[in-house]
Amino acid sequence: MLPDFRVRQRDYLLEIARTITQELDLQKVLKRILRISIEMLAGQAGLIALRETKSWKVAAAQGIPPAFLRYLEPLLQEEQVAELNVAELNRMLQELTYTASMGLLNGTALPLMTHGSVIGVIFIFRSYPDLFSANDKQLLQSFADQAAIAVFNAKLYGQVTLEKQRLDALIDSAADGILILNPDHTIERVNDAFERLYGKTDQELRGLRHEEVIRWARKPEGLTLEEAEQNGWPLTPHAHLYVEGDLLRADEQMPFVPVGITYAPLMTLESGLQNIIVTVRDITHFRNAEEIKATFISIVSHELKTPVALIKGYASTLRRDDARWDRHIIQDSLAVIEEEADRLAKMIEDLLDASRLQAGGLKLKRTDVSLPLLAARLAERFQTQTQKHTLNVSFPDEFPIILADETRIEQVLSNLISNAIKYAPKGNITISGQVRPEQVILCVSDEGPGIDPHDMPHIFDRFYRSEGAVRKTKGAGLGLYLARAIVEAHGGRMWVDPHPGTGARICFSLPR
Repeated sequence: MLPDFRVRQRDYLLEIARTITQELDLQKVLKRILRISIEMLAGQAGLIALRETKSWKVAAAQGIPPAFLRYLEPLLQEEQVAELNVAELNRMLQELTYTASMGLLNGTALPLMTHGSVIGVIFIFRSYPDLFSANDKQLLQSFADQAAIAVFNAKLYGQVTLEKQRLDALIDSAADGILILNPDHTIERVNDAFERLYGKTDQELRGLRHEEVIRWARKPEGLTLEEAEQNGWPLTPHAHLYVEGDLLRADEQMPFVPVGITYAPLMTLESGLQNIIVTVRDITHFRNAEEIKATFISIVSHELKTPVALIKGYASTLRRDDARWDRHIIQDSLAVIEEEADRLAKMIEDLLDASRLQAGGLKLKRTDVSLPLLAARLAERFQTQTQKHTLNVSFPDEFPIILADETRIEQVLSNLISNAIKYAPKGNITISGQVRPEQVILCVSDEGPGIDPHDMPHIFDRFYRSEGAVRKTKGAGLGLYLARAIVEAHGGRMWVDPHPGTGARICFSLPR
């Protein structure tokens, strides 16, 4: 070789050395190494094949016809080829090159080795056979070693980047809010869930201190991070820290949200604190569940206590040995006992239905149902229970027969009519129907005071009773909850027409 070409070869080594430190993109590294290799070996074309678990794979190519690559790529993935070492692979590629070019091209391979193992091979296509001196071969091997380091670094960087992307995806897909703190409590990053929970973006929160973001509306339950650190955290036996309370938000429309926060230290190998991982869980649903539980106990105990007391009182009175009751008093007393027993049975049945709904066990027995006939029958029955109201039924002619559970739909209508009688002091109560192309709509309206706008979002909630309802009527707050659930089980929906001051109007739809 000419001396000036040896100088160029050394320049190539310097360029590869720069590649190791300057470029970490694997594809760019492979293309640069392949270009230099072709120039350094005075070749016409070349490829780099990297060793994978069970095959060789062409990772970069230059100057090779696509047809030859399409033939070569599946060949390299065959199991028997995967077991070839570099020398055997070199011989195979040389034979393929010689045959495919009809003897015009030869090839030479440079193995890419790092940490004692082969990670790939550079194969250069040339028009003349190998003519390398011992010095040339030493130089080429130095080049190949440097190239292997560059490829290894790029692959390692790619793996690290992939792992970071995977970790970012896991953090951002988490349902709970996550903050990553530095040891000095500055925020390194937050995930999407915390952005939504708190009301500010990751960019707005980065660099802020933990104490500027995690602020409480009132004293929380448990030790705060600052209080725990004063007691030696995180070097205490139980490093996980939990605190619960109302977190102040950046959104003024919703100033705080109930949360449970867990702090977990990320320690270095030298037992130093590297990061603090903060998990923030919205516990609004848990709070609501506790409130529902407390409401349930309060309402049910109150509603059960009254009929039980009446039944016991009347039964005890009738059993007195020192009194003689005439038939009229006995009949009235038994009527009260029967009425209160029916009330207890109805409440128990509603509670069982609510329990079945929670467990997904509400089953429907569908049959053909004539809603006008059902409404007329219920209007006639309820009319006997009130002298202050007039019940009207209004349905268009040829109202369609629907497929539904008649007993359950009767339960829905009975609840709506009963509520209209309870909450409207007097006036007309109208049961009306409308026909739509894909559904029918039933409404029950009265001429009472209507539903307070503040109560409208909650009247279908379990155990919810407005202040006026609690003062005026008895009940457990399950009627409308069950009614809506039955309608939704049929594939329909239930809603309130907002007309405060002009009476209440509750409607539901059922599919035709």
